[in-house]
Amino acid sequence: MERIVGIDLGTTNSLIAFIDGDLPRVIPDPQTGDALLPSVVSFLENGRTIVGRQAKERAVEQPLTTIQSVKRFMGLGMEHVTVDDRRRYRFADNQGVVRFAVHGKQYTPPEVSALILRSLGERAEAYLQEPIHKVVITVPAYFNDSQRQATKDAGKLAGLEVVRLLNEPTAASLAYGLDEKEEGLIAVYDLGGGTFDISILRLHTGIFEVLATNGDTRLGGDDIDQRLAERFLLANLPEALQHDPRVLSSAQQAAEAAKRALSDTEETHLALDLPDKGIHVARTLLAAKWRWRWRTLSCGLLCHATKP
Repeated sequence: MERIVGIDLGTTNSLIAFIDGDLPRVIPDPQTGDALLPSVVSFLENGRTIVGRQAKERAVEQPLTTIQSVKRFMGLGMEHVTVDDRRRYRFADNQGVVRFAVHGKQYTPPEVSALILRSLGERAEAYLQEPIHKVVITVPAYFNDSQRQATKDAGKLAGLEVVRLLNEPTAASLAYGLDEKEEGLIAVYDLGGGTFDISILRLHTGIFEVLATNGDTRLGGDDIDQRLAERFLLANLPEALQHDPRVLSSAQQAAEAAKRALSDTEETHLALDLPDKGIHVARTLLAAKWRWRWRTLSCGLLCHATKP
């Protein structure tokens, strides 16, 4: 039987896994050993592309030709593009589906996502020493038909057969072995790179049914980084610099590093240093100041999602 692998195509990071006996195993990058692949694609002038960590590092110097958080645009039209989005990327001037304008060419979100999927597929083939054709891809429970079809299109463009799309809360429930129960009501709470949501699932005879899902599709780790950058690094800069793509990208990456540091410490430093633009900003962040805000927000989402 041909092997089927699973892919978590995430807003910020993606990964690929397979079943080894009865256990799922995530396939690491063969060079770095990293399990996660940053969902970032950078386009070079010669037509080549870079995917993953190197692309994320390149975003600081080349923000307009490096696409991040592409999952947010899957299956959407230009009417969904925000002012903040237009500061980060260049878009084709049309009224149809979202298209990124890079080096005189246009790329749809499925085309960008296909490059991430292809990179994951190549990682799996190198690790397993066999061709990979069939995949299961996880998607948010709130994804509509257009967003789901865009995900399937990305898989096809990557040369993969998407045998199934699996709702992310269902995948989380399976990962924790909750399908071994006969009956149950399960709440799956997901703070991801691009979204913050909760889903209520009912388990009946081993089958999961999504009863309700709610959240904010523009509230995730990326947005936390952006708000931290705006408040602590960009607030006192001249307006022209606040909208400079390179400054924005550098500030957001600095904010992400500080946010990660707060997972292990109560205090960290946040800095933006761009001498060629005359920028040097340093701030101190305290973890305690932010905890109550997320507790309040998560409680509100839970109550709203479970309303009869």
